[in-house]
Amino acid sequence: MPNINDNFFDGHYKKIWKNIIPDELTTKEIDFMLPYFELKEGSKVLDLMCGYGRHTLALARKGIAVTAIDNLPDYLQEIEKAAQDEKLPVRTIQQSVIDLELEQQFDLAICMGNSIQFFDAAEIKKIFDAVNKSLKAGGQLLINSWSIAEIAIKNFKDRTWSEIGEYKFLVESKWQFSPSRIDIRSIIITPKGETEEKSSVDHIYSLNEMENLLHNSGFTLKEVYSIPGRKKFSLGEPRAYIVAVRN
Repeated sequence: MPNINDNFFDGHYKKIWKNIIPDELTTKEIDFMLPYFELKEGSKVLDLMCGYGRHTLALARKGIAVTAIDNLPDYLQEIEKAAQDEKLPVRTIQQSVIDLELEQQFDLAICMGNSIQFFDAAEIKKIFDAVNKSLKAGGQLLINSWSIAEIAIKNFKDRTWSEIGEYKFLVESKWQFSPSRIDIRSIIITPKGETEEKSSVDHIYSLNEMENLLHNSGFTLKEVYSIPGRKKFSLGEPRAYIVAVRN
């Protein structure tokens, strides 16, 4: 299981998470995926750790058949309801991605929203192995991260404070070594002064380490972008989009 509580996004966290990532970013990511990966109506996409389905639903609205996987049933129920209401080609599976076993062959697998950083190297090996088996020959994998070493080291802060909607959001971070990771303590303060606290871990990999992990599972690193499809990644930019191809 990932180093994050199964109920991390419950309660108030669930209410604010949708406001952390703007809709405009999702739109730009989908606009990149469709032509870059040559997706068309009937193409098959695997959405790993799909969350509340921002990519799943947006792709399905384009006629893409999406299999969405997450271990949190509340999010999957939201996706299922939207898919049923709109008659979208979506299949949901509740399970840990570490235990992934799928017979269907996909054109593309996506792992967005920094989700891959929840896992240590051994867990990532299992995930990448399973994804490789589930992709068609020449199928591709897209990973979005804002915690690779080339980002995290330059932008690391041990304490941040922000307001998200009506909530105040405090994050305390501690950099750990061997293996490199950031231990995170997040605290939400509601308008009524109630607090909710969660803990999580972001494992930190350099791009070279990520390339080796991909290679060891039968992938070739194709490109890394900071603005998907438009600008190649450079040191310290706020996010990375890693594209790999199944060998």
